[in-house]
Amino acid sequence: MYVCLCLGVTDGKIRDAIYDGCCSYREVREATGVGTQCGKCACLAKEVVRDTLTELQTARNAALPYPVEFTAA
Repeated sequence: MYVCLCLGVTDGKIRDAIYDGCCSYREVREATGVGTQCGKCACLAKEVVRDTLTELQTARNAALPYPVEFTAA
């Protein structure tokens, strides 16, 4: 889905930027240009960034071979 019509930035491009190492909306904005023209897309772009980062964090926690509460004795 197109998030930024001014620059043709899609939600996929935003996710790709995050998968390539962007860790915040600011970094995604610098990498893709989203939200830098008219700014009408900023709220949706932030939502996509927030959702994607949350999904990644959840996936990383689920991929741990031991419970988060585990402490070495």
